[in-house]
Amino acid sequence: MKGKRVVVIIQARTDSRRLPKKVLSKIKGKPLLWHVIERTKRFGCDDIIVATTKRKIDDENVSVSKACDVKFFRGKKNDVLDRYYQAAIKFNAEIIIRVTADCPLIDPKIGQAVLKKFQKGNYDYVATDDETYPKGVDVECFSLNSIKKSWLHAKLKSDREHVTSFIWKNTKKFKIGKLYYKSNFTKPIRLVVDHKNDLEFVRKIYAGLYKKNKIFFLDDVIGWVKTRPELLEINTGHDPDEGYLYSLKND
Repeated sequence: MKGKRVVVIIQARTDSRRLPKKVLSKIKGKPLLWHVIERTKRFGCDDIIVATTKRKIDDENVSVSKACDVKFFRGKKNDVLDRYYQAAIKFNAEIIIRVTADCPLIDPKIGQAVLKKFQKGNYDYVATDDETYPKGVDVECFSLNSIKKSWLHAKLKSDREHVTSFIWKNTKKFKIGKLYYKSNFTKPIRLVVDHKNDLEFVRKIYAGLYKKNKIFFLDDVIGWVKTRPELLEINTGHDPDEGYLYSLKND
């Protein structure tokens, strides 16, 4: 796998069902998407693509991409699998790292670790473990061949919308690896922005840890929140898989 072209693809659209325009919400004076892109740049990959839709409502995502000096791709709204596959083809990706634009605390160390495991283990797909990593630092890595198989064979709307679900549901078709997080912090913590209270929580974290042109990491976030356990009450009560479960109901 060494020497293959590694491309990060960040999916982004503005009309979120739960929190419209969340990817453009300001954190420290910059759009949430801006922070995702700038943190993703620290992955050290060959290219970064913001994959948004062809609709006018998503023109602002393109503007943010240009401001961050990264490339963009415009594709289908709900068939995000097709959007990823077409973007991967257009930009000659051989290994794809998937990041979502609602994760402004995405951790470059985690992205690098997922890629390293993928490259060393001859996997089709490697991802952060949902049980040990907080929601919001999710990173997935997969080969172009894996996403092509999904693109050809996935029929359910949920599998087309959630990009990799066809892969991780078919463990006999794909060699799958997981990256596990070791922490002595056992309280549930959400670092994804799906709701207003998630955004409030993330803004407080940025207020405490952000410094211009510097990156803070998941361990920093955990350490900071440990001393402020009352903040965890801000964004409790949401199912971490509610978006996927909503899609399943519509299949």
